[in-house]
Amino acid sequence: MRRIDALSVLYADIENDIVVTIMGAVAAELYSLGHRKNFFYLQHAMGLASSMGLGLALAKPDKRVIVLDGDGSLLMNLGALSTLAWCAPKNLIHIVFDNQSLLSVGGFPTATSAGSDLAGIAQKSGYLEATTVRLIEDFTRAWLAARERFELSMIVAKVESVGPKSFLMDLPLLENRFQFQRWLKE
Repeated sequence: MRRIDALSVLYADIENDIVVTIMGAVAAELYSLGHRKNFFYLQHAMGLASSMGLGLALAKPDKRVIVLDGDGSLLMNLGALSTLAWCAPKNLIHIVFDNQSLLSVGGFPTATSAGSDLAGIAQKSGYLEATTVRLIEDFTRAWLAARERFELSMIVAKVESVGPKSFLMDLPLLENRFQFQRWLKE
């Protein structure tokens, strides 16, 4: 499965959700689908998308929060899974695009390339709902189920280790921060 295809599946559904994503391939591909003011691209904070998402989910319990993460990023802050599970915000869906590499910084293999199971770690940390998918049809089903259940959920999408042609975005990240803050206050 390609990450851009999975992002295309969920794109229409996240129009009114709080969306937090890591930088790199995930952000560039989401941006290529069309930037929205409810998207926050977390720069210089690799590993912290899930932590930022948790804070937003707790502060805004009436809004759904979608965290778009990568395997390398999540592995840098793996302890966040136990905190997320402990707080168990019902309005948070955690999507991890697992390409088994640090694609955005050179393609070095991550622990998932050697068998680490992020959905299994999430379940053992206390997530009630965590699944791994490899096909776009399975991703679509998991996404729709997560949106329906209103429960802390994780979807680990095994994706090809291929990134966008360019990682450049013409949105100044400081402007993204201000747009996002204004959108949150609306």
